[in-house]
Amino acid sequence: MYMSSMDGRKLDHKTREAIRIRAVRRVLAGESPEVVVKALGFSRQRIYEWLARYREGGEEALRFRGIPGRRRKLSDAQMRKLYDIVTNKNPLQLRFRFALWTRGMVRQLILERFGVSLSESQVGRLLKGMGLTAQRPLRRATERDPERVGRWLREGYPRIRALAREKRAAIYFGDEAGVRSDYHSGTTRAPRGNTPVVESTGARFRLNLVSAISSKGQLRFMTTPGRMSAGKFVEFLRRLMHNQRRPVFLILDGHSIHKAKVVRDYVESTKGKLRLFHLPPYSPDLNPGELVWNHLKNHKPGREVIKGQEHMRQRVLSILRSLQRMPAKIISFFKAPKLRYALI
Repeated sequence: MYMSSMDGRKLDHKTREAIRIRAVRRVLAGESPEVVVKALGFSRQRIYEWLARYREGGEEALRFRGIPGRRRKLSDAQMRKLYDIVTNKNPLQLRFRFALWTRGMVRQLILERFGVSLSESQVGRLLKGMGLTAQRPLRRATERDPERVGRWLREGYPRIRALAREKRAAIYFGDEAGVRSDYHSGTTRAPRGNTPVVESTGARFRLNLVSAISSKGQLRFMTTPGRMSAGKFVEFLRRLMHNQRRPVFLILDGHSIHKAKVVRDYVESTKGKLRLFHLPPYSPDLNPGELVWNHLKNHKPGREVIKGQEHMRQRVLSILRSLQRMPAKIISFFKAPKLRYALI
């Protein structure tokens, strides 16, 4: 049954506070924000406001703050439209000169679409209240074919999923990456104008990796000190298939290694127990395996002092083995907005 948006003004402060905290906790536990807010009977905009407040100050920020300030200039319908435009389009699609949603660009959009004039600081507060924060954009190749990506989402992957159910096969997403000894992520603190220095070994070395993950929380991986080759990829496939009782469908990008003759020969030797499928070209954002490397690079070795090649290898092994013991974390990778399509 359809539930209309609740008028929160009719609730006392304690009840509203409890609803906000409960809603955010449910989203953090993995539920969809849209589903949570609909179940509670509030407008869609509210859940993103609550999530933004939580990111800024934790649960304390969700508690009653007193009487709010002046009434906003945009209606609920206008706020929803603005959110949809900013999250689903880039300025170039709307004939603006630049491709990034700056506060100035959003200010111009609001003026043109809704006839409402706001200052840039007001736009900043508005975007923050909607849960839209300033972030570095991911680069996407201009060669990417949107129609091909659309077909993959509508037809390609659903066919693979249906065939997997018919064959009782496990679906994995595979990917390769490399970790450098001189890579650092994150920031540190230092006096203004005094750039901090992070000490590390003067030798530079690289460790290459290949992994496969499933939406059931499984992770398989292999490390190699040299460059990845078709022969090494076959070795990984052998490890992936070791003790597998069910057929395996492995989804990869279109790298030439994945299509090499030695790879095709090995796949054929499994007599159908292993099948390879390929993502659309230039579509790393459709591969949940990318988040394994994000977890590895940005949260662990990139924040540590690496003392040597063996030290780095041991740290990488430790981190990935730890991740193998966290199936809920692996499953959470598939819950990212652009990767939900791959949940089974």
